[in-house]
Amino acid sequence: MSSRKIKNEVAALLHGRELVAIMEAMRRHPAKDAVNALFSMICRDDQRLRWHAISCMGEAVARLAEADMETARMVMRRFLWSLNDESGGIGWGAPESMAEAMCRHAGLAEEYVHMLISYMREDGPEICQDGNYIEHPFLQRGLLWGVARLSGCRARLLLDRGAGDDIPPYLAAEDDLVRGFAAMTAGHLRLIATGATLRAMAPDPAPLTLYRDGRFDATTVGALAQSALEMMNE
Repeated sequence: MSSRKIKNEVAALLHGRELVAIMEAMRRHPAKDAVNALFSMICRDDQRLRWHAISCMGEAVARLAEADMETARMVMRRFLWSLNDESGGIGWGAPESMAEAMCRHAGLAEEYVHMLISYMREDGPEICQDGNYIEHPFLQRGLLWGVARLSGCRARLLLDRGAGDDIPPYLAAEDDLVRGFAAMTAGHLRLIATGATLRAMAPDPAPLTLYRDGRFDATTVGALAQSALEMMNE
């Protein structure tokens, strides 16, 4: 099957409503073909298509890693390059896709979680600082969604890499989505020190749509903060 035909078939699949069925159909394509077709779709304006593409990209990269780890690493490096100023691109969908792949493959998570974390950290004056701070507000949304996603499946890995210290500043972000995703992360990581901030956020009525496991749920920043507090008390 030609790459154009695969791309058209994948685009049609992504408009479906059931993520499980979409992924099942996607698995009929070799992982490498699926990844190539999905790259142009993780940055689309169509929200259903874009988020389904991100979920499917994570699954395809994880599937690729099982068969050929080095080729999967090349895909992860391509995500990283897209977030580099020198790439000439913007990197839409890259943090989310990286997180999705790392949730689905432990080996990729071990190797690349520090890079996802680095995008929350400022560069320092010393040589070999680990910061690659993302300033762009919309990319911050993708980054914090990715960190929230990863905190739900690999919390210990994030904590071991010190990510718990990177979350509190985002709880005061101007962007509603960034605040909400940061609150989710604080809950998943059981960041008890953020309790007072989360309680202050609980009345926040700012609305947002949360994509999770193929669903689009309407919620608020305050509801996510309250949920985080409840997680800490479990």
